[in-house]
Amino acid sequence: MAENLTRTILAEHLVDGELTPGAEIALRIDQTLTQDATGTMAYLQFEAMGVDRVRTDLSVSYVDHNTLQMGFRNPDDHRYLRSVAAKYGIVFSPPGLGICHQLHLENFAKPGATLIGSDSHTPTAGGIGSLAMGAGGLSVALAMAGEPYRIPCPKVVRVNLTGELTGWASAKDVILHLLGELTVKGGVGRVFEYAGEGVAGLSVPERAVITNMGAELGATTSIFPSDERTREFLRSMGREEDFREMVPAPDAAYDEEITIDLSALEPLAAAPHMPDIRTTIRELDGMKVDQVCIGSCTNSSYSDLKTVANLLAGRKTSDETDLLVSPGSKQVVKMLAGEDLLEPMLDCGARILECACGPCIGMGGSPPSGGVSARTYNRNFEGRSATRDAKIFLVSPATAAMTALRGEFADPATWGEPPLKPELPEHAPSIRHLFAYPPEGGSGVEIRRGPNIVPLEEFDPLPGTIEAEIALKVGDDITTDHILPAGAEITALRSNIPAISRHIFSRVDEGFVERADALDASVVVGGENYGQGSSREHAALAPRHLGVRAVIVKSLARIHRANLVNFGILPLLLADKADYDKLAQGGRLTIPAGEVTPGGEIEAATDSGETVRLVNDLAPSELEVIRAGGLLNHVKQTKQSG
Repeated sequence: MAENLTRTILAEHLVDGELTPGAEIALRIDQTLTQDATGTMAYLQFEAMGVDRVRTDLSVSYVDHNTLQMGFRNPDDHRYLRSVAAKYGIVFSPPGLGICHQLHLENFAKPGATLIGSDSHTPTAGGIGSLAMGAGGLSVALAMAGEPYRIPCPKVVRVNLTGELTGWASAKDVILHLLGELTVKGGVGRVFEYAGEGVAGLSVPERAVITNMGAELGATTSIFPSDERTREFLRSMGREEDFREMVPAPDAAYDEEITIDLSALEPLAAAPHMPDIRTTIRELDGMKVDQVCIGSCTNSSYSDLKTVANLLAGRKTSDETDLLVSPGSKQVVKMLAGEDLLEPMLDCGARILECACGPCIGMGGSPPSGGVSARTYNRNFEGRSATRDAKIFLVSPATAAMTALRGEFADPATWGEPPLKPELPEHAPSIRHLFAYPPEGGSGVEIRRGPNIVPLEEFDPLPGTIEAEIALKVGDDITTDHILPAGAEITALRSNIPAISRHIFSRVDEGFVERADALDASVVVGGENYGQGSSREHAALAPRHLGVRAVIVKSLARIHRANLVNFGILPLLLADKADYDKLAQGGRLTIPAGEVTPGGEIEAATDSGETVRLVNDLAPSELEVIRAGGLLNHVKQTKQSG
């Protein structure tokens, strides 16, 4: 049987297991990336493994999230990250150089390589033909130590692109369309592999927009072939030697297929408060917009911002609308400056922000109370902007620019002639000299730790019986932003689990932490798609610190499920979803944890005398990890016994 691109790369990197959908596989990882909000904890975990040097082809530590250096916490973390990188053989990207996914695409991502990153939008590199996946920080730390990355083998979905984009439609509208069709849990257990005649019409930056936001589908990853468009991009970036043609066989087999007619797409938006609430810009005609934000790891490339600059040239934004622009990297800034494209943005009234994540994670640039903000970002979860009652719409850069000029959404039919697609220059200016490359040997490097960097605690093994109170019951689509909010105040505590744990579920139920503190053990009950969104492992690690021993839900998002396993929290699914109504916050539950078997069923008893049937989708190795009290414990035990 002819293989598709995804299975070809999986087969090349397969360490253990069989490529059967749903079966556990172990993959050799070529590259890793971290960012500073997740990286400090990942490197503390890496240090705990006692490995003297990273064992990947390339590992990069990016600083792009906590760049608001208010007080000592963030700069101390950055100093720690720089010293760890030098000691263990990791490339370091300092604050302000750019957003990790944009920088990795420009400088390091390779066709056919495997990449995992402690950020859920790591699949951005799929735009260049890399099999790139978001993961928890502990999984990334293990990969840096040379351990394989274990996941359920995904199904592969062929996304057949026909036709070509016309008018004002853009790559952002492709993924917004797909989200509207499949929802935020429609990609669970799947890789979306793009193919068909429409692929050739999309540049690598356009492809990366689609793969980046494919994370919102809950997918394992998304990937495009590596073809002549890929070669063009790598040549422009000064690294054509990294090109490798990677295309599926003409008769490659797939598990599922979806067709999108690019020529039928029109400008779309994701409406508050989920990326899959699709609407057309036409339908929003006349809605006033208080703020427009352009950038983030989704839409901050040279191509995106050149389109914006050309639309804004010689014009002024609405007096009632603020425009914020975050370039994706210093290379993007240099390219724009070299073509006099910064001036049109400045002259129209835009604020040019640092090359960092910024407003996307509530790090400055928040909308006013009750305000409407049109953003080229990838998530519009309630409160993520740091303004709880703001209404966030996700749109393309062209839509954002036209909205900023008018101060309101308007029918694209009134916008006039659509812009031409920008072409990358033959040779883009390089910024690779600004990365800090590690010395040949790091034995003499001193690790520098600030007072906010707290050592890891050791967790106890899973007990035979969990007798616990249901400390919290929540509904469907609880995101990791609900579990652990982002924003400047909280994100600065990512290296201090006792401190950051005080904010767990703070935007859902302010009394949760106090209740959890009063209990020896607790359980959280949730609905569908629990834990979607960011890869932040702190959304599992901090609840574990507070005594959460099990999560009982209708369904789980992939990365959060893996993080629960990594920290010894038992992820259980309701065999009968109607049993959700039997579980009440404040009630007590007895779970026979010692009777759990991989894929098996157990019965838990409530204090009201009812029973609830619980199942799991755990592999044997995952259950071993949970029984050990977490992955770090398990690795240490395995090494000691070996």
